[in-house]
Amino acid sequence: MSDEALWPFALEIYARPGVEAALLELQDRHGQCVPYLLWALWLGAQGREADTGRLRAGAALARSWQDVAVAPLRGVRRRLKSPVAAVAAAAQRRLLGRVQSLELDAERMLLRMLEDASPAQGSAPRGAAASLAAAIEVWGAPAPPALVAELARLAA
Repeated sequence: MSDEALWPFALEIYARPGVEAALLELQDRHGQCVPYLLWALWLGAQGREADTGRLRAGAALARSWQDVAVAPLRGVRRRLKSPVAAVAAAAQRRLLGRVQSLELDAERMLLRMLEDASPAQGSAPRGAAASLAAAIEVWGAPAPPALVAELARLAA
């Protein structure tokens, strides 16, 4: 396996002002997958040509891993944010922290799998807007164009 390049890219993009909120809105309100969108942005920034077949394969991989690992962990994490009767708050916080860490690990694993399935780096970067639009179209869940454009602007 190659050295990870997508993970540091994802962390840098995610930390930019406004990106986290845009990605989480796309995830929670519009059925998008944050790691898949970050992968699409990375592909574009790297000039990696991802045709529809490659994007479909990436989407299938992301959906499978989301279903088996990320979504169940996210569900547990979200439930642990609310008080649980007869459970010590400190114990609940410790478990919440562990589940958050596992969820992040699962997302990192997905990014690694997507990176490993990526085409070779090209010479000319593709715009963030074009990369997102192609990935969202393949993903199949509609997303508000203004929100996608804002994310592309923030990530460019």
